[in-house]
Amino acid sequence: MTEISTPRADESQDAEGTETTAKSQTEAAEAGGTEQRSTGESDLFRQSEIAADYVEGLLDILDYDGDIDELVSGGRPVVEVVGGRLQSLVGQRGATLEALQELTRLAVFRQTGTPSRLLLDVGGYRAGRRKELAAVAKNAVEKVKEHGESVRLEPMSAFERKCVHDVVNAIDGVASESEGVEPSRRIIVRPVD
Repeated sequence: MTEISTPRADESQDAEGTETTAKSQTEAAEAGGTEQRSTGESDLFRQSEIAADYVEGLLDILDYDGDIDELVSGGRPVVEVVGGRLQSLVGQRGATLEALQELTRLAVFRQTGTPSRLLLDVGGYRAGRRKELAAVAKNAVEKVKEHGESVRLEPMSAFERKCVHDVVNAIDGVASESEGVEPSRRIIVRPVD
């Protein structure tokens, strides 16, 4: 098997432009517009509001400045924090961000009684990382097709593995699977007969 390492994140990437803010949807509805959120989306937006309040409290405690956007994207609540001096909230390879996301999910659960699939992003880290992981996945696919052998990627978080699986599963002739246990869980890309 060939071993491939993942590049470090480039934080200067922008978030994907396909997301619409729930705030603008609410403003349109309040202004008498015909755009209304479904009940499920309303619950998801409520989760993002709770999460945004929690994150805002953390930023105040840490004395960090950042703008917080709450939205619903891809059927899940999303909170994005943008601003300067936020690298320490991301941490090495997103480790701190993952921990903050789990704490924020717990805060949402505490208020709603429902587990949340909330996605927290700081400084556009996840959008940039998603692009990097797409390149890693395509590189692994090329090696698998060229040599006909499985390629084993370095350990990744659940978010990172999902990004790689999505890219690999969209390409014919290869498949991906995860192996191992956290925090050493990794993806193997293999040829399909």
